[in-house]
Amino acid sequence: MVAWRESYLDLILIPLGLLLPALYHAWLWRAVRRRPLSTAFGVYSAARRLWAAGMMRDNDDKKGVLVVQSIRNVIMGSTLMATTSVLFCTGIAAVLSSTYSVKKPLSDAVFGAHGEYMMALKYVALLLVFLFSFLCHTLTICFLNQASFLINTSCLPLPDAEKDDDGARLVGLQLPAGAVSDYVGEILERSFTLNFVGNRLFYAGVPLLLWIFGPLLAFLSSLVMIPILYNLDMVNVAGDRGTKEHSSGCVNGKANGNGCMQV
Repeated sequence: MVAWRESYLDLILIPLGLLLPALYHAWLWRAVRRRPLSTAFGVYSAARRLWAAGMMRDNDDKKGVLVVQSIRNVIMGSTLMATTSVLFCTGIAAVLSSTYSVKKPLSDAVFGAHGEYMMALKYVALLLVFLFSFLCHTLTICFLNQASFLINTSCLPLPDAEKDDDGARLVGLQLPAGAVSDYVGEILERSFTLNFVGNRLFYAGVPLLLWIFGPLLAFLSSLVMIPILYNLDMVNVAGDRGTKEHSSGCVNGKANGNGCMQV
C-alpha cells in the first residue's frame, strides 16, 4: 500500500499525459490525409513540390544557388536540433553515471514515486526520446543533401560518348523529367517528415524532463502543449470559400495543369 500511495500519481497522470499528445497527432495525421490544405504540414508539402518542380525547370546558375541556400537553411536548423539532442543525451548519461548521493536530494523533493528504480526509468525514457530525435534529424540532413544534388543535376548536360572530344554533343540525363521531379519530391517529403517527427520528439522531451520533478508538472505541460501545437499546425489560407478545396485532397502528388497537387 505504501508503494501504491507513492506511485499512483505516476501510474495515472503519466500514461494520460502521453495518451493525449498521441491522440492529437493521430487526429493531425488524419487531417493531413483528408484535408491537407487546412494544415500547415499539407500546405508546406504542396509548396515544396511546386518549388522543386520550378527549380528543376530551366535550372540555371541563379536557381542552383537558390536551391543550395534554401536547403542549407533547413540543414542548419536540423543540425542545431541534432546537436542539442546529443547534448541532452550527454547530460542525462552523466546524471545516470553519477552516484546516488547526488540524485537523492532531488528525488526527495518531488511528488509521486521517487525511488531509485523510478528515477532511472525517468532518465532512460528521456534519453531514448532525445536519441530518436537525434536520429530523425540526422536522416533529415542525409535526405536534404541528396535532394540538393538531384535538383541541381536534373538538367545537367552530359557529353555524348559516341562523339569524340572535339565534336562532343551535350545531352541531358537519360531519365524522364516527370520521374525525376516525382522522385525529388518524395525525397523532400521524407526529409521534412523526419524533421517534423524529430521536432515533435524533442518537444515530447519537455514533459519527460518535468517528470523528474513530479508527474503533475509532466501532465500539465502535456495539456498546455496541445493547444499550442494546434495553433501551429492548423491554417486557413483559403478562407470560407476554400472548404471545397480543402476536401479535394490537393496535395502529396503530381502537379496538374491547374497547379494543384493531387493525391
